[in-house]
Amino acid sequence: MVPALRYLGSVCGRARGIFPGGFSAAHTPASGKSRLLCQGGRRASTSSFDIVIIGGGIVGLASARALILRHPALSIGVLEKEKNLAVHQTGHNSGVIHSGIYYKPESLKAKLCVQGAALIYEYCNQKGISYKQCGKLIVAVEQEEIPRLQALYERGLQNGVQGLRLIQQEDIKKKEPYCRGLMAIDCPYTGIVDYRQVAFSFAKDFQEAGGSVLTNFEVEDIEMARESPSRSKDGMKYPIVIRNTKGEEVRCQYVVTCAGLYSDRISELSGCNPNPRIVPFRGDYLVLKPEKRYLVKGNIYPVPDSRFPFLGVHFTPRMDGNIWLGPNAILAFKREGYRPFDFSARDIMDIIIKSGLIKLVFQNFSYGVNEMYKACFLSATVKHLQKFIPEITISDVLRFRSKYIPISQLMKSLSITLKS
Repeated sequence: MVPALRYLGSVCGRARGIFPGGFSAAHTPASGKSRLLCQGGRRASTSSFDIVIIGGGIVGLASARALILRHPALSIGVLEKEKNLAVHQTGHNSGVIHSGIYYKPESLKAKLCVQGAALIYEYCNQKGISYKQCGKLIVAVEQEEIPRLQALYERGLQNGVQGLRLIQQEDIKKKEPYCRGLMAIDCPYTGIVDYRQVAFSFAKDFQEAGGSVLTNFEVEDIEMARESPSRSKDGMKYPIVIRNTKGEEVRCQYVVTCAGLYSDRISELSGCNPNPRIVPFRGDYLVLKPEKRYLVKGNIYPVPDSRFPFLGVHFTPRMDGNIWLGPNAILAFKREGYRPFDFSARDIMDIIIKSGLIKLVFQNFSYGVNEMYKACFLSATVKHLQKFIPEITISDVLRFRSKYIPISQLMKSLSITLKS
């Protein structure tokens, strides 16, 4: 039996209690039929692989790339339910390259964020992918925020974040001429990038190394085969059967699941524990009008409140030149619900019955009400933004929905870490 693979980026385990589970995918225009994008010189047939990765987002593609570069003799395939790659969370996020300042020192999150920032810059330089190391200011606008800001600065130093400094009002003005604040953390290592471009580059590396990508393959079932396929020379070499919603199947020895917003359901299909459960939250952004972009040069963030699992409303420059303002955090009624009225009865029932949402609501009731108020009234969000840049007015911003992820990943025992 092949040694078990550790799960990468998502819940995974043993399919039907016997093998680890998961598989991912790639991008191409397609009709309704599952489509193989690239087969890449493998001995295995197009329907059988040594390893299958479920999910063609940046985590699945990074996992596929890493596996095939480390184990070039293995046949590896990626399954994606959409016709294109990186459609959901990878293509619906703020595009920030975080430096690792927020996480608990010595934690895996802190280590991976610091190392990951260095690696993403290195990879982008190697591949010629555009990015901007525009930096970030975490700004205290009230006296009571300064102790929290100083504690965050110490945490960043412990985590090994490069170039951190505490700066006063005069230096804030030098970095961000229109920003007001009493004190700030200057984090020059923070940057921005288009993560879809990074994901597409991962997919290209994977395919050029011989990997296969299958799109329009929405996984419906994962089970252990009871017998070998008819006329198959492989016998039971590929005992895991992965079926899609059209009845097509792929066989493999091992599965890695990187299914994003569906990671709990795919885990359950494989016979694993579905916890932590996914509860989708949508983040709505405003956009600064083009003629007002001069007000913001880099990322401007508030001092986070440790009582809540969000970083707060902030100013985020984008690779296309836009400046995003937000997000709020509103419960979504569909896992991939990017618009306010997107709705899924199954997703709603899962939220109510299977998650810890009720406990979350009671613990953060006032915060939730405030978020809903800001979502309904533009003036409330603008008033908050004016704490940092007083020159911004309601006439300077546009509503911009459905471009941010349904922030997800609530979970077990309500230990929540949500990042924008």
